[in-house]
Amino acid sequence: MQSPSDSPAVKFSPHGDFRRTLRERVDAYFARTGLEPRGQWAMYIKSVVLFAWFGLAYSIVVFAPVPFFVRLLAVIPLGLAGAGIGFSVMHDAGHGSYSKNSKFNQLMFYSLDFLGGSSYVWRFKHNTLHHTYANIEGHDDDINMGILGRLAEGQRHVAAHRFQHIYVWFLYGMIGVKWHFYDDFATWYAGRLGDREMPRPRGKDAVALIVGKLVFLSVCFVIPSFFHHIGWVILFYLMAAFVEGVALAVVFQLAHCVEEADFPLPDEAMRMQTDWATHQVLTTVDFAPNNRLLSWYVGGLNFQIEHHLFPKITHVHYPAIAEIVRETCNEFAIPYRVQPTFFGGVRSHYRFLRRMGRTPEAGALLPAASA
Repeated sequence: MQSPSDSPAVKFSPHGDFRRTLRERVDAYFARTGLEPRGQWAMYIKSVVLFAWFGLAYSIVVFAPVPFFVRLLAVIPLGLAGAGIGFSVMHDAGHGSYSKNSKFNQLMFYSLDFLGGSSYVWRFKHNTLHHTYANIEGHDDDINMGILGRLAEGQRHVAAHRFQHIYVWFLYGMIGVKWHFYDDFATWYAGRLGDREMPRPRGKDAVALIVGKLVFLSVCFVIPSFFHHIGWVILFYLMAAFVEGVALAVVFQLAHCVEEADFPLPDEAMRMQTDWATHQVLTTVDFAPNNRLLSWYVGGLNFQIEHHLFPKITHVHYPAIAEIVRETCNEFAIPYRVQPTFFGGVRSHYRFLRRMGRTPEAGALLPAASA
């Protein structure tokens, strides 16, 4: 199989009435309500709460005169706060949906650099590849775990994958550490992300990557080392990174790497059988739409169908837009898939991992529901 960088670009069928109708109805919703698609005060208030949550948890872990076991316990909400900022602040800002002001969007997008990632790499990996080629093996880098896991039928199978439904949860916890110290630098050095060429960051993008890493290292290691033994500092970091990594990975995986989602492939001419909007619906699954607390924390990412169709709309609108999307999908006979609960999504992801971990021959003998 040719790499995407060497083969013709994947092409979708022309946009049809589904996308046009959907956009007209969503535009009518904003015209009727008088609401702005971006720049909502609910978004700004949430950001203040999340950064305050992070600051309080960090202060307890590093500065507060509390017993040691309290510091260890505070590492958990610290990791969850970091993930929450990623879900609700960084993610919207990276799509330009956080604010109507592009410079303010970019400023808030740098929150990812503060958390140890790279906003530059994320924009290419997530916005360009994932949002264009969702669940297309060889093109969507989000379903590429290399030899560590198998998330699509066309990916290589090794014997260890038969246990991936058990061990992959630990790997999710290591995602943050891998991002912080390897992925961004390796991508920069290679000028590639998976099989795709990626322009190396230059100028202010390169400065942002380097400064972001230095700030992150200072916050995680340098400052705490003035108050605690370096061994404990490393332990605090690993625990917080593990909690953050599991939270981030699980939420993102529940939208695509589950039994209900499709994994279509282009034909020999690199053409998909559906238009782009239909593809987004078929490859994406919503979960726990009625859980308001979860929806608040994950930045509306439980409404992934709506997010993929309208990434430039602030996520606080997704519950209302979901009604429009579901009705329109029904009219056009496009399957609109929803897991009613969060743990239902987790179980579906577990069964998906187990099915993908079987040898291709064994997996073909069993339907997904029996996994």
